[in-house]
Amino acid sequence: MYVTPLNTDLLLSEAQKEELYVKLVEQINKDFTFANESVDFETDISPINLKLQLHDKIYKLIQYKFAEYLNLLYIIDVSEEQVKKLDGSDLADLSEQVTFLILKREWQKVWFRNKL
Repeated sequence: MYVTPLNTDLLLSEAQKEELYVKLVEQINKDFTFANESVDFETDISPINLKLQLHDKIYKLIQYKFAEYLNLLYIIDVSEEQVKKLDGSDLADLSEQVTFLILKREWQKVWFRNKL
């Protein structure tokens, strides 16, 4: 049964435990490429580095390339309703929360593809 992880660290830990971490990184790379926002995370990137680099990428997209950021959320299929609920008053906090929503959605895709 799929259970949504409560935060980024638990999500990445779960992906490793399920031996799907590499597939998660590949899914992130694939969807970012579809959105023309290439990231090239190596499949052996540590979870902490993945979290930090992804957060940095989202932060920069929100700050400098907002239309591309919205397109990325659409491509990944992040819930618009969830994004609207976020507090946008602090850009660093917002980008961290969006990073979690992206990881959560990518993890759902990987988990369902490999479990069903």
